[in-house]
Amino acid sequence: MRGMFKTIEWTPDGVRMIDQTRLPAEELYVLCRNYQEVADAIRHMVIRGAPAIGVAAAMGVALGVQHSRARSVADLETEFETIAKVMSATRPTAVNLFWAVERMRKVFEEALAGGGKEAAISHAKSRLAEEARKVLAEDIAVNQAIGRHGAQLLVDSMTVLTHCNAGALATGGYGTALGVIRAAVAEGKNISVFADETRPFLQGARLTAWELAADGIPVTIITDNMAGHFMKQGTLKAVIVGADRIAANGDTAN
Repeated sequence: MRGMFKTIEWTPDGVRMIDQTRLPAEELYVLCRNYQEVADAIRHMVIRGAPAIGVAAAMGVALGVQHSRARSVADLETEFETIAKVMSATRPTAVNLFWAVERMRKVFEEALAGGGKEAAISHAKSRLAEEARKVLAEDIAVNQAIGRHGAQLLVDSMTVLTHCNAGALATGGYGTALGVIRAAVAEGKNISVFADETRPFLQGARLTAWELAADGIPVTIITDNMAGHFMKQGTLKAVIVGADRIAANGDTAN
């Protein structure tokens, strides 16, 4: 298994992310040097997947504030609202996006509350950068925990069905649904995967299959309407997908 690629990361030069629109033909990384470029990356699906969008939004806000030339707290607050508005408008249905923006807003307000003008502005910039990195680290840790728990449900020599892409590409790293498969393989279990193509954007055919093949995990791409056939045949022993919504009673929707 190859070392995990980095879906997104904070660098001294800007926010670096893998361009998912170029996969699987080309593994290309782009560098967003300002918050507008991060917003464009989310809008045009260079980065996608709820958790990954949340991380990107947090980093976009932090990048915008870090590059601010505001000389007063009031000016910086005004600029923050512009940054938050631009980020929030990129994907209006992405819950993680708004969660991340509000989390950064809270940190921003707390940072400005302590100290004089120059100290408060400097503190806000450093705190937001720190918080953005923390959002990424927390997401990866959560994915790894999901993987450890979920791997217990998979047994050796099992074939699993996936839909869409809920792997490292959809998150800060490691993945949710694919994290379960990765963890099971790491435990020594022989797991093979059938990946639905996932029309119309083909996240399964383009992204899930690319991730699994890169990790050396056996994967077969099937059309979406073939899943029922293989279930009837008994080929598939489990289905793992990312959940867009989880209700309090445990019901899920993908």
